[in-house]
Amino acid sequence: MKRGVFSNMNPTLRGLLLIAAVAAVIVALRLQLTLVTLLWIAQIAFLVAIAFFVYTLWRQRRSEIGEWSTRARVVFYGAAALAIVDLAVNWWAGAHGLQVLAFIAVLAICAFAMWRTWRDQHTYV
Repeated sequence: MKRGVFSNMNPTLRGLLLIAAVAAVIVALRLQLTLVTLLWIAQIAFLVAIAFFVYTLWRQRRSEIGEWSTRARVVFYGAAALAIVDLAVNWWAGAHGLQVLAFIAVLAICAFAMWRTWRDQHTYV
């Protein structure tokens, strides 16, 4: 049975050749603006998908969160709001260099605050 050149090729090399071919087509046909537009639309769709997922989780658990103490609700919702603002600022202005580390640190701190509040409200002594 005769096999083609690409079937015997290293999978990593085959993938890199495919990426190079797509990049060559984009450059040859001058589709950079189209690619940037598609990336922008994909970023917006990703943010909408994340927002819908978080809204669905909140909708399922809002009665439970409503029974928490005022302090726990303020910390939980405050961390969520700060994470949303952090994502929006990063999406709008972009982050470069040390700003990327600050962006990741703020998201990590928000996630930790939300997780810790959630865990504290579900620990029964």
